[in-house]
Amino acid sequence: MDILASLGDGFAIALTWQNLGLALLGCFLGTIMGALPGLGPSNGVAILIPLAFTLGLGATPSLILLTSVYYGAMYGGRISSILLNIPGDEPAMMTCLDGYPMAQKGLAGEALSLSGVASFVGAFLATWGLILLAPQLVKIALLFGPAEYFALFALAFMTLGGVSSTNQAKSAFAAALGLGLATIGVDTQTGVPRFTFGEVHLYDGLDFLVAIVGLFALSEVFIFLENRHGGSDAAGHKMKIGRLYPPLSMLKTCTPTMLRTSFLGFIAGVLPGAGASLGSFISYSMEKRLVDKDGTFGTGDPRGVAAPEAGNNAAAGGALVPMLALGVPGSGTTAVLLAVLLSLNITPGPLLFTNNPDVVWGLIAALFIANFMLLAMNIPMVGLFTRVLLIPSRILMPIVAMVSFVGIYGISGSSFDLLVMIGFGVMGWVLRKLDVPLVPVILGTLLGNAMENNLRRAVTIDNGNWGTLIDSPLSIGLWAVALIGFVLPLIIGARVRAKMHQRRDEDGAISD
Repeated sequence: MDILASLGDGFAIALTWQNLGLALLGCFLGTIMGALPGLGPSNGVAILIPLAFTLGLGATPSLILLTSVYYGAMYGGRISSILLNIPGDEPAMMTCLDGYPMAQKGLAGEALSLSGVASFVGAFLATWGLILLAPQLVKIALLFGPAEYFALFALAFMTLGGVSSTNQAKSAFAAALGLGLATIGVDTQTGVPRFTFGEVHLYDGLDFLVAIVGLFALSEVFIFLENRHGGSDAAGHKMKIGRLYPPLSMLKTCTPTMLRTSFLGFIAGVLPGAGASLGSFISYSMEKRLVDKDGTFGTGDPRGVAAPEAGNNAAAGGALVPMLALGVPGSGTTAVLLAVLLSLNITPGPLLFTNNPDVVWGLIAALFIANFMLLAMNIPMVGLFTRVLLIPSRILMPIVAMVSFVGIYGISGSSFDLLVMIGFGVMGWVLRKLDVPLVPVILGTLLGNAMENNLRRAVTIDNGNWGTLIDSPLSIGLWAVALIGFVLPLIIGARVRAKMHQRRDEDGAISD
């Protein structure tokens, strides 16, 4: 009953005209950014962070806007997958397998609408999972001391690459780089400046938002400048949409698939390092093994569209659970959202539900509202969203650059921050050229200070005894999970990635 009362208070916050308008705007912009190949939810949220701060929004409205963008981008990723056979983001890769063959059969409209319904089911059930699971995690997290928090942060870094990580060494390097950047500034315990090189602007350390916008948004602009072609794929416009609404028989057939894969996707989202990509892959693979008796998956089977879409949207909701309850992001996009909370002087974790219940429950209520908005928006407006694929990059990227510079200057009023943002943009471009992931860099910058403070506190409490880090059953369990999460991709990661790409290649060949 307490949960329902809190949820009712959350709806009272979310159902204001301002918050409803922000949710609608976030859903619309998120769907557009998700539909554009290469942008994805992380970049979409990062690009719009300056907008949230420039508008002077508080914590709850900012989160409502940005999480609506997050959910919208997860919905939008399916559009280019189905129409162009080009995933809007990595989790949408599995949607290509049956979505594109359906489009080739003249069923593009049905595939897009069905995937929208599946996305709704996955995200809706995941939001209920967030309501039920997050408070339970909070009770466990209240048992944490400094040693347990240090182990938890180590767990976040060691599992961030996930089972589908391409290179654990590069993920570790990126995390170390982020932790190194977090040490810049005045030491909070000794008052000694570290790595500031006499620059007063660096005494407070590096701004999270400047780093995020530079690494994600500006690096995207630099990538475009390097590989500019000036055009865009027009294949999506040539593909006939056809009937917009799937028949009831198709929905009835796919409903059990949506329910099963939503559960699998949510579990994948809650687990550190698994994320929406693995949630989508597991959902498709399990469903194919369970129901594909006639070998129709990969040839345009509607269940092959519903499974990955329900799975990856449920995983997106699941990734919010550890971020809100433990202060540890479950995915790259939730790492960006974590930075927004910290910038607003709100610390995610077990005390968030006690100290800022309006933020938590207002956000959860807004997620329900955003889901219904996205469902209502994504079916009748499919034709509009497909036209987004025709926007030339030469028009889109200057807008991204403008929003980045105006937004960051509007937040800080400092030209030095603009130079730092450009530096991060160049760094992001170089790292992407080297296939080094950007999210561990951001996570290191975000959590570095907290990790260092908890390490110092734990060792100081136990009079310099480093054994205190593995002194409790809880910390031992966290270290064990962290080691398994780091070693597992080295053992089975290559096999999982090979299966994901092999399945796409094989089923793509069938559809051709």
